[in-house]
Amino acid sequence: MNKTASRQAPLSAPEHYVGPVQWRHMVEWMRADGVITPEEATRTIARCSAAESAQPALVRLAAVGIERASDGVPMDVEELTQYLARRAGLGYLRIDPLKVDVGKVADTMSATYAERHKVLPVQVTSGEVVVATAEPFIDDWVAEVERQAKRQVRRVVANPQEIKRYTGEFFALAKSVRAAQKAGGAVGASFEQLVELGKSNKQLDANDQGVVQVVDWLWQYAFDQRASDIHLEPRRDQGVIRFRIDGVLHPVYTVPLGVMAAMTARIKLLGRMDVVEKRRPLDGRIKTRNPRGEEIEMRLSTLPTAFGEKLVMRIFDPDTAVKDLDALGFTPHDAARWETLVARPNGVILVTGPTGSGKTTTLYSTLKRVATEEVNVSTIEDPIERIDPALNQTQVQPQLDFGFAEGLRALMRQDPDVIMIGEIRDLETAEMAVQAALTGHLVFSTLHTNDAPSALTRLMELGVPRYLLNATVLGVLAQRLVRTLCKNCREPDDDPASREMLADAIKPWKLNSEPRLYKPVGCIECRMTGYRGRMGIYELLTVSENFRQLLHDEKGLTELRKQSVADGMRPLRLAGALRAAEGVTTLQEVISATPPMGS
Repeated sequence: MNKTASRQAPLSAPEHYVGPVQWRHMVEWMRADGVITPEEATRTIARCSAAESAQPALVRLAAVGIERASDGVPMDVEELTQYLARRAGLGYLRIDPLKVDVGKVADTMSATYAERHKVLPVQVTSGEVVVATAEPFIDDWVAEVERQAKRQVRRVVANPQEIKRYTGEFFALAKSVRAAQKAGGAVGASFEQLVELGKSNKQLDANDQGVVQVVDWLWQYAFDQRASDIHLEPRRDQGVIRFRIDGVLHPVYTVPLGVMAAMTARIKLLGRMDVVEKRRPLDGRIKTRNPRGEEIEMRLSTLPTAFGEKLVMRIFDPDTAVKDLDALGFTPHDAARWETLVARPNGVILVTGPTGSGKTTTLYSTLKRVATEEVNVSTIEDPIERIDPALNQTQVQPQLDFGFAEGLRALMRQDPDVIMIGEIRDLETAEMAVQAALTGHLVFSTLHTNDAPSALTRLMELGVPRYLLNATVLGVLAQRLVRTLCKNCREPDDDPASREMLADAIKPWKLNSEPRLYKPVGCIECRMTGYRGRMGIYELLTVSENFRQLLHDEKGLTELRKQSVADGMRPLRLAGALRAAEGVTTLQEVISATPPMGS
C-alpha cells in the first residue's frame, strides 16, 4: 500500500483553509501555483458557472476539460487529485482493491460513518489506520476514529469517485461475509441438504443475503481485475481467495472456512456438479456476465485437500477467446508461414508448450478462422476448454472407455474436414491422428515438449514410424507466454550491460537495427509490477523436403534443429529477444520463459 502512496511537498504553502474543497478554490490555487494560466482560469470559471452540478469539485473540473499550463493537455480526475494532495501536504493514493484487507477495513468504522464523512479506510496495521479522503481540509473526524480504532490515523488523498465506489463495495462485501458467517456451520450443509432432500429452499433463500452476494461480488471483482483464474483455497484456520493476473497469483481476501465451504457449494450447484461429493476431483462449467454485459464462461475444477475442497475457476473472457494472429503475438514472418500451413487440405499440425503457455487460445483462434459454413470442424477434448457454436466439440469420458483414440475413431465417421485432438498422449491416439491425415483430413493437436523439433522425436519415441511422420506432419508451433511491459510507466533501458546481455542471448545471430530496450518501473495501472498483459512468443517449424530427408536418414535432434532454422524457424529464445529489442517485453522475462537455444 505504501508503494502506491506518494508524499510530496506542496506546490506552495497551504493556506489556513478549513472546509470542503470548492471548484472555485481549486481554480484559484492552481492559477496561483502556475498549474494553469490566468486565461485558463477565467475560461474554467465561466464554464463551471454555466454548468451547475452537484458533482465533487475535482470531477466537475475534469468534466469541463481544465488544461495544464505546461502543454495544454486536459487534466483528468486522477491528476487533479494528485495536485490537491500536494497542495494539502498529504500523500496521494490510487486505491488498489487487491491490497485492501476488507475485513479489517470494515471493522474500523461503519459504512454510514464512512459515507457521511466521505472517507475510506484502506490499510490497518498494529499502529495506524490509513484513511483515504477527498476532503483534505476537513479532519474533525480523525480524533473519533483514533479513539475507536485505538490507532493513529494517517490521511491520504484519493479520487472521490473511487472512494465512493469502493466504500459501497467493501462494506457490502464485509456485510455479506458476516451474514454468511452468522448462519454458522449449517451454511455448507444447507446446500447439501438442498441436493439430497430438496427441502432446504428456505435456508438457501436466507443464504442469498450472504453467500450468494459474496460469490457474485467475487466474479465481478475478478472480471474487473482482468483475472484469468480464481482460486478458493481452504487452509488450516481460514480460506484464502487468490486471483491469477498476467500469470502471477495475487492474494485477494480471506474468509472463514465455513463461508468458503458455502461459497464452494454454491458455485458447484451453479456448475451442475455433485455438491455432496468431496472425496474426488470434479469438473464443471458456468456461464455468467461481466459488468459490460458480455457473456463469460468459467471452467470449474475441484480437488480434495487436507483442509477441505479447493476450487479453481478458469475464466474465458470473450476479449481473449479468439484473436487475430497479430494480437496473439505472431510476427509478420511467422504469421505468413502459419497461414500457409493452416490453408493446407490435409496433414498434421502440432502445437507444443507447457501448461498455461497459450496453446488453447492459439488453437481456438485458428479453428475459428477455418470453421466456415463449407468446412466441418470437429474436436475431441479433455475437457472441452471453450464451447464455441461454430465447432462440433466432444469430450472424452475415460470412465466409459471413451478416450482420445475412441473419440477420433468415431469422428472419422462424421465426415469431418478439420479435426482437433486435445492432446496426443499415447501411440494409439498418435496413429489415429496420422491415419486421419493420410485419409485427407487436416488434424491439429498438442504435445508437451520443450521446443518444436522435439515434437517429432517425441512421436517417434511413442512408436510412430518415421515414414508416417514424413508423409503427414506439416509443421510444429512451439510457444510460451511472456508478460508485456506497462506502456504507462516503462522507461528506456540505456544500460550497456543490458545490450551486452541481449547480444549474448541471441548468439550467433545479430540484430540488423539498434535495439529499443525498456525496463519495468511500476505504477498503479500495472499494480507496481511494471508489466500489464501477456503475449505469445513462437517458434514455427515447417517440414521441408530437406527436413523430411533428415527424418528418413534417421538423423538426431541436433541436425533436425539446424535444418529447422535453415528453413526459417526462429528459436523461442531468439523470437523473445527480438520482442525485447522492440521494447514490448524484457529480456529477463524471455530468459525465464524460454529454453536456451540448442537445448
